Amino acid sequence: MSSPASPVHSWDEFSTLREVVVGSAVGARLPEQTEPSSWLSCFPKTAAADLGSIAAGPYSPQVVAETEEDLDALAASLRGLGVTVHRPEPVDHAAEFSSPLWKADGGFHSYCPRDLTLVVGETVIEVASPMRQRYFEVFGLRPLLHDYLRRGARWISAPRPQLADSLFEFDADGLPLLGESEPVFDAANVLRLGRDVFYQVSRSGNELGLRWLESTLGLLGGGLRLHPLRDIYGYTHIDSTIALLRPGLVLLNPERIGPDTVPEPLRGWDILWCPPAAPTGDAVENALSESWISMNLLMVSPDTAIVESGQDALIKQLEHAGITVLPHRLRHSRVLGGGFHCVTLDIRRDGGPEDYLS
Repeated sequence: MSSPASPVHSWDEFSTLREVVVGSAVGARLPEQTEPSSWLSCFPKTAAADLGSIAAGPYSPQVVAETEEDLDALAASLRGLGVTVHRPEPVDHAAEFSSPLWKADGGFHSYCPRDLTLVVGETVIEVASPMRQRYFEVFGLRPLLHDYLRRGARWISAPRPQLADSLFEFDADGLPLLGESEPVFDAANVLRLGRDVFYQVSRSGNELGLRWLESTLGLLGGGLRLHPLRDIYGYTHIDSTIALLRPGLVLLNPERIGPDTVPEPLRGWDILWCPPAAPTGDAVENALSESWISMNLLMVSPDTAIVESGQDALIKQLEHAGITVLPHRLRHSRVLGGGFHCVTLDIRRDGGPEDYLS
């Protein structure tokens, strides 16, 4: 299913990392929250009456500068471990754009390259995000994807979504829901485990997106298996709920998963229950992420993890499991909505299409 000649080769979340994209906070801005797609993607637990208090526009120079400093340090550390590191090309997130059905006041950011690009084996998949303001965000990776294509990688894209108002629905409390009028999902709804792929159905990935991904993985051959995860965490992405650490060992969020609700494919694995996050000093008012972003770690190899510094309880737990922890700062992970797994996109790892579940 994969060729050593392909520049893209990533089947899992934990085997030894060889090449990665690290995001950028340059030009990051928060979109207006008074339209349904940004409300759904950014603050789905906030009542409509309270959206007006959320200040849209560019993030403060301090947030951007400190985040860039932290991302630069992460990139330098990865290079020191022998990992090839790329950064997104600049994107003008302040530029307005529109479709025949809607108009966006601008974009979002290039901070989380994992959100919109999914690597399965030697195939790169551009996903169809339900957030209008992210429609052109992946353009920051296009030069890199062009290079991979020329060198033998496969590159496909989900159907470009219309993102009509009819896609966005509301629950009994008036909070936004993701409808089923077309397939949409973020790549961060997905975790990879060799031949097995997990997909979280939530406000950032619908059932039609699941069906599209399943049909597409079937075209890649090799018996890839897609496992739907329903009724676990209904809001956004999966990587602050489940972290695959190595074969047979998983880190789970105890607020969202209990001993009786562990996903069936992972029953029988050893489980680490993530401890509550330690305070980081990051501003929490209008933060895009909950405190559980603390478990959003990056596995550099099955025995090495990059974890947010200051999360001493989690670090001790990982070390007790035989994992060496490399603590790093990511001072505005909650404000910008992404931890170390979010802000990276692994392009090459050593692992292959192994069957870890049989």
